[in-house]
Amino acid sequence: MQRILVIGSPDAGKSTLARSLSDQLGLPLIHLDREHWSAGWISLPNDVWAARVAELAARPSWIIDGNYANTLHIRLDRATTVIWLDLPRWLCMARIIKRVLAYRGRVRPDMAEECPERLNLEFLRYTWTFSKHSRPKNKALLKKLRSDQKVVVLRTPREVADFLSRDYQCVLAASA
Repeated sequence: MQRILVIGSPDAGKSTLARSLSDQLGLPLIHLDREHWSAGWISLPNDVWAARVAELAARPSWIIDGNYANTLHIRLDRATTVIWLDLPRWLCMARIIKRVLAYRGRVRPDMAEECPERLNLEFLRYTWTFSKHSRPKNKALLKKLRSDQKVVVLRTPREVADFLSRDYQCVLAASA
């Protein structure tokens, strides 16, 4: 049974990659944004959130996309494969603008109900500084994975496309 975790900066393409893999592999897809938020952008309390993530991660197979650093250790412990989208921040920032324009005032497919797309300075700042603050933490956590866990780091849209077209089958089969 496979459990694939997709992490990376906001708008690196986590949800898109996770959806493609789910379609191709037939594994259940879990978008953490859909699980974390309630109507009106209300987040779950930390203890409830941690319990929810533990429940999701305990399932026999899944593809989970999302960061949520405070529960990353729960998902990492159960993952058989971690795919890290380590794309340039300028690209992620451009994708934010594209996403906001595409979904402005509407709920995107990977988001919780009644949480329409929005943009604020805090989110832009988080995305811009993601590589400075979160990247070193992710690298350190991934170095601690067990030998039976696989890590795939994709740094460009071309690498993502190549992975989806052929490379992932070998990598994911080796992690089973």
